Amino acid sequence: MELTDPTPWSADRLELGEGARWVDERLVLVDLLAGRLLATGGDGPGPLDELGRLDVPLGAVAPVAGRPGEWLVAASTGVARLGGDGAYRPVADLEGGRPEPARMNDAVADPHGRFWAGSMTYAGVPGGGSLYRMDPGAAPVAVVTGLTIANGPAFDGAGTTMYLADTPRGHVDRFTVDARTGELSGREPFLRLRPAVDGAPDGMTVDATDHLWVALWGGSAVRRYRPDGTLDREIPLPAVQPTSVCLGGPGLRRLFVTTAAYGLADPGPLDGALLALDVPVPGRPAAPVPA
Repeated sequence: MELTDPTPWSADRLELGEGARWVDERLVLVDLLAGRLLATGGDGPGPLDELGRLDVPLGAVAPVAGRPGEWLVAASTGVARLGGDGAYRPVADLEGGRPEPARMNDAVADPHGRFWAGSMTYAGVPGGGSLYRMDPGAAPVAVVTGLTIANGPAFDGAGTTMYLADTPRGHVDRFTVDARTGELSGREPFLRLRPAVDGAPDGMTVDATDHLWVALWGGSAVRRYRPDGTLDREIPLPAVQPTSVCLGGPGLRRLFVTTAAYGLADPGPLDGALLALDVPVPGRPAAPVPA
């Protein structure tokens, strides 16, 4: 089954689909504000299976190595473990008790098993968001501050380059990552988009050739950028608010895109849909965190 055009992968429509990851031969994603962890196969369209449901917002998850069904999650105002039995075990509260209510947003594990999680205020206050790094066996630490809505991050295959989006500003910055320590350096502008024209950079992934794929919130499109920052291709989508991108499925060449109906006064038939399209280049499965 080859998909030459963006295709709805499920009849489900999500309020705020996010966090698409390819894990153990299936696609895992969240309905963020509803606190739902969902999964589906990559071979053909079908219903989304609910793996878990929290009573707090669930931003994104990373699999725990050697423990199928267990996740490290960015949820509510911090980081937690979500077990295969549905048990929710807080690890660290990062944004609780602030004068301006905040929550966690996107998150991912890098190739070295570190967990990186971004935050935002509910009101989208400029400078109110941060990016945290959690090394194996250690407490999370804030490594980038002064963000508005942190999205991504996304890492190259070696885990030595990180891309981080600040969505409302239309910015994607690139960092050098020390593979041994996780320390960031060499921050530089990678993309400077115009949200009102291009859409705003939301979720991202890096493919097997180290090109960056970016979901454009409000832009009805996904773009692929070369490592030098030039545009390689743009894929128009039948949904206004793409939120995250993931390469998985057969040969890891199926591009999955989550979208959101959140905030739309008159959502179209595919706003909030999970979409799929086959592309020529493969991606990589989601990296796990150590047990």
